[in-house]
Amino acid sequence: MKVAGFTIIKNAVVNDFPILEAIRSILPVVDEMIVLIGDSTDETIALIESIGDPKIKIHHSVWNKALRKGGVVLADETNKALATVPTDADWLLYIQADECLHERYVPMVRAAMEKYLHDDEVDALLFDYLHFYGNYSMVGDSRRWYRNEIRIIKNHRNIISWKDAQGFRTADAKKLKVAHCGACIYHYGWVKHPKFQQQKQAQFHRLWHDDKYMAAKVLTSESFDYSSIDSLKHFDGTHPEVMMSRIEAMDWKFEIDPTKKNFGLKAKVLYFIEKMFGWRVGEYKNYQLIR
Repeated sequence: MKVAGFTIIKNAVVNDFPILEAIRSILPVVDEMIVLIGDSTDETIALIESIGDPKIKIHHSVWNKALRKGGVVLADETNKALATVPTDADWLLYIQADECLHERYVPMVRAAMEKYLHDDEVDALLFDYLHFYGNYSMVGDSRRWYRNEIRIIKNHRNIISWKDAQGFRTADAKKLKVAHCGACIYHYGWVKHPKFQQQKQAQFHRLWHDDKYMAAKVLTSESFDYSSIDSLKHFDGTHPEVMMSRIEAMDWKFEIDPTKKNFGLKAKVLYFIEKMFGWRVGEYKNYQLIR
């Protein structure tokens, strides 16, 4: 069984992406790691080269500025990365620049790939998600956060990155048939110094919105306001070992009372139903769970 990893990255330094941690977290799982670096204006190339692992294969790309609306450029870049993966790989493991796989899940992920390698009904493997917010001890627990997504796909199945690169579908837009691998992806995209978080928002909202929206909604502050979140809960587990240096270097404070919620009536009712019965009413699922 051969496994190839792949990811995309642009301006990792200026946006303070934990891309080194993301890549290192999946190196024990993969036989080869494709990193597609966009036309960065900072030291991203040197940063990736500093990992110094022979598994890593660096490719370069120029992001299409015309693909601004809806984050489509992210899927376009992901599909470019997909086009460079080794043709003899059985599985492809995708990791985004602000995600990590905890080392305790490595045996579980490998076992799932072995289990479903020859199951022709299974196109991909599904992961649970933890979305950290504000600091490393709080996670989002409201409907705004997706609970599951595909991060491992089979090779040679006409699979492409979907919409803004959150997940995958077939080239003719059909949902993939997935098996849950039992593991969890740790998402750190909302844990940065408020200054860097605001810079990231300014960079990435440009991939979704026009200049008028940017001027009115995003380019109005030098520091991101974390306090406007609707609902958080305490995280009492452990973080991936690759994240520990970054966590220890945290140089800002974010404190919030997780018992206080910022919901309207409808959201409050839906939140109550989910917490009581485990059912997220009307949940969007970009996959078909069969195992």
